[in-house]
Amino acid sequence: MLAQLSKYRWQYVMIFPAVLLLFLFNYIPMAGIQIAFREFQIGSSIWESPWVGMANFAFLQEPQFWVVVKNTLFISVLKFVFGFPAPIILALMINELVHNGFKRFVQSVSYLPHFFSWIVVAYILQSFLTLDGGLANDLIAKMGGQPIFFLGSEEWFRPMIVSSGLWKEVGWNTILYLAAISAIDPQLYEAAKVEGAGKWAQIKHVTLPGIMPTVSIVLILSIPSLIAVGMDQIYPLMNPANMQVADVLDTYVLRTGLQQGYFGMATAIGLLSSVISLILVVLTNQLSRKLNGEGLW
Repeated sequence: MLAQLSKYRWQYVMIFPAVLLLFLFNYIPMAGIQIAFREFQIGSSIWESPWVGMANFAFLQEPQFWVVVKNTLFISVLKFVFGFPAPIILALMINELVHNGFKRFVQSVSYLPHFFSWIVVAYILQSFLTLDGGLANDLIAKMGGQPIFFLGSEEWFRPMIVSSGLWKEVGWNTILYLAAISAIDPQLYEAAKVEGAGKWAQIKHVTLPGIMPTVSIVLILSIPSLIAVGMDQIYPLMNPANMQVADVLDTYVLRTGLQQGYFGMATAIGLLSSVISLILVVLTNQLSRKLNGEGLW
């Protein structure tokens, strides 16, 4: 044991700051979980607040909470169905480009939106979709149609969230898959060509199996997003007109905790969401290991 510590001492020194930060900002704050079981008020100490048992979980009996849960699951499933395979498909398409200069151009253009904040993306959407002077409604009017109030429409809110998420993140998410594709042995493609395999057959029998371990890991890491759909994306686009379909768990916690001052209830909602996310990750990891032998642990 001591010999191993001595052998890798510089590696341990390098990771020590990261471990320290993880402990300070991820483990120590977990003491605040007890707020979910206390009657906490601003100005008082957590340790001095009275215990209230499961009283802060009374939100489970509120109809609005289940509407929020339905909205969260609806949006998260849509984002997962369209957002998970999209970077895989884009990575396969980019990999098939022959001209290196054009390939680098496509990669750069697809990565660029990732560096825009969601506030900037929301402003772009509002400018593009607004009733007064928006490009989308101007095109609809020129084609003889009636302007659509995209930003205040319950029908269009979910497609707007899904499509903007794809536009912003699909290019960035291809990085892992392109790296996995580049690690595939070129001799496998040569052997496939000798056997008479075309491009589609090479993708199906060489490329896809080669990146499947990466796909499995990304799938496991993506599962917690089924509960946390991204407040930073949704909150700037919320308004009273689309609130019924736009209100999700993250915005519900923000409104309950910071705006209404029910800190115990907001903490209880966050705790319940974290427990559900943990269960989903464990189940997905076990399923992945059974299907293809790959998992996080």
